[in-house]
This record gives sequence, structure tokens and C-alpha cells, in this order.
Amino acid sequence: MGTPELISPRSPRVAAAKRLAKRSFRGKERRFIAEGPQAVREAVDHRGPDGQPTLIELFATVETAERYADIVDAAQAAGARVHLAGDDVLAEISQTITPQGIVGVCHFLDSPFEDILAAKPKLVAVLAHVRDPGNAGTVLRCADAAGADAVVLTDASVDLYNPKSVRASVGSHFHLPVAVGVPVEQAVAGLQAAGVRILAADGAGDRDLDDELDAGTMGGPTAWVFGNEAWGLPEETRALADAVVRVPIHGKAESLNLATAAAVCLYASARAQRVRTTA
Repeated sequence: MGTPELISPRSPRVAAAKRLAKRSFRGKERRFIAEGPQAVREAVDHRGPDGQPTLIELFATVETAERYADIVDAAQAAGARVHLAGDDVLAEISQTITPQGIVGVCHFLDSPFEDILAAKPKLVAVLAHVRDPGNAGTVLRCADAAGADAVVLTDASVDLYNPKSVRASVGSHFHLPVAVGVPVEQAVAGLQAAGVRILAADGAGDRDLDDELDAGTMGGPTAWVFGNEAWGLPEETRALADAVVRVPIHGKAESLNLATAAAVCLYASARAQRVRTTA
């Protein structure tokens, strides 16, 4: 295992990593950037469907490499190319105002939608028309925390590998299967055929989440469909669902943001499913 050498800002490796800030290059090369020690640590431990390491390359400042020597050592042991770099290089590659000093270049890791269905999921988050990358990453993190089996991003939603989405997920990109680019009609039809009940989360829903919990209807396999925070779900998408459910507002707040509503809904289903399993 060789000792990493300081890389020049003019290196083609730096230029190649910097290009991944653009979606077109990410799609062409099927690679994306993971920033920060938590995301990079998760990338080091992750393996793709073919068993190959997800992390391809790592850039770190000397100070950060010393602080997180375990990550650097694990990356090298996994076969990733490790480069020591100055702050100027990390600033070139990073998409944050204050870079954290460590960046990984990773293979795409999304799963075929058919594989998600074949695994007979019990809890799924479907992001339909979600355009804000921070929201998408945060919902992915909520789904991961709630123990969901998968996340599906429809073809009308933001890029899974947008740097803001990757940062907002704080490593959850590497924890559960995610399908991308699935038309919402196909996502709903496929999940329903797999025995999954489809619940559309909408503030104007005709059913109340508390009432659904009290009625004992939440314990089976469930997919929650979440829409754009600004305008919610289109009527044609709501019509596809088995039920349109609102999160009750017991106080004076006007509404909940997307990520908060998603967390409430996913945890409600996870709780109901556990109760049903142990009953």
C-alpha cells in the first residue's frame, strides 16, 4: 500500500472530479461526488451489486487525512486511488462554501426498480415531482432512519446524485436501494401488483393519519408518495393512490415542510408494522 502523494491542482484527476458537479458528466461517467467524512466512510464500506467497491477515488487535505487516517487506510485497502491535496484542490472539487477536507468519487449505486419489487418491500418512499435536491436527500435520510426498504425517485424528480442531495442524505445514499427515473404510473402500478398499499401524502387529503392509525389500516406493506413542497401532488398522481392522507395539524402551524411530513408518515407506518408483527 503506497503512501499518497500531494496532487497538483492542474492534474487531470482533479479536472475529472470537478466535472462531476454537472449532471451531464455524472450521467455520462456514472460517477458522483460524496463529500465529508461521514459520506466517504459509508462509501468505503459500500459494495455494488457486482460486489465491487463503490468508492473509486479519494481526495483529502493532509490535515484531514491525518485526522481520518482510518478512512484513508480503508479506502486504500479497498483499492481506491487516494490523493493528498491542498485546500485549493478541495475547493475546486467541493460544492460547499466551507469544504470538509475530504471528497470521494463514487460509482452510481441506484437499483433497478424490478429488483426492489422482487425483494417484496414492506415500506417504500416514492418521491414524485420532488425538485429540490436538499428535500430529496433529507427524505432519503428519513426513509433510512425509519427502516424503509427502498426509495423510488420518479422521472419528474431531481437527480439522486445532485451534490446537495448527497450531502443532505448524510450517507443514507449508501444504506438502502434507490430506483431512479421511474414514471410515477409505473411505480404505483408495480408496487400495487406487489401487494403494497399506496398512500399519497397531501395536506388536503380526505383521510387523517391519526384516523388511519386508530383504524388499524397502516400495518401492511405501504408506499408513501410525496410530492413537491410548493404545490404538492398533481390530481392525476393523487388519483393513482389507494388513499390520500393528510398529517393532522393540532397546533397553529400553517403546514409541515416536506421532510418533516415524510418523517411523520414513514415513522407512523414503521410503528404500525412493528405492532402488527408483534401482535
